[in-house]
Amino acid sequence: MLLIFSGLPGTGKSTIAKAFAEKHSAVYIRVDEIENALRSTYPYNDIGPMGYVISFAIARSNLLLGNLVVADSVNPVLESRHGWHAAAKDANAIAFDIEVVCSNKQEHRRRVETRPAEIVGHQHPTWERVETMDYVPWETDRFIIDTAKTDPHGALAEISIRLGLVL
Repeated sequence: MLLIFSGLPGTGKSTIAKAFAEKHSAVYIRVDEIENALRSTYPYNDIGPMGYVISFAIARSNLLLGNLVVADSVNPVLESRHGWHAAAKDANAIAFDIEVVCSNKQEHRRRVETRPAEIVGHQHPTWERVETMDYVPWETDRFIIDTAKTDPHGALAEISIRLGLVL
């Protein structure tokens, strides 16, 4: 199974995705880490969708091995969302979309402006960038977690119950 965590920066998706991967011994793929490595190797080039394309390949390989895979990315456009689903389909695996949102704008902004950098050399986007980010509205089914209404432990419980996994 491929669990695809999506959402704007600062919503809590990485916190929840990492905790889920740790709890369930899943392979964890964070597109930000791959993009950061690409940018540090090719600092003057636009990496475009390379981070996602590499992530899809890593997910597919691990799904073919029978691993539970957790994907962590903003996933702002239809092409990235379709890419994850294609990786799962190629591996005859189930893809499960989880969109993480924070409905409290003040809390979301606080998180964006105060979170520490977890990836060496990675620059988090500013609140202004998050507010103006091109994030295509979802047209397909997904499981929504609102981190203004639940903490990471509650989110893990909700996801585990929805998937029928042991808590």
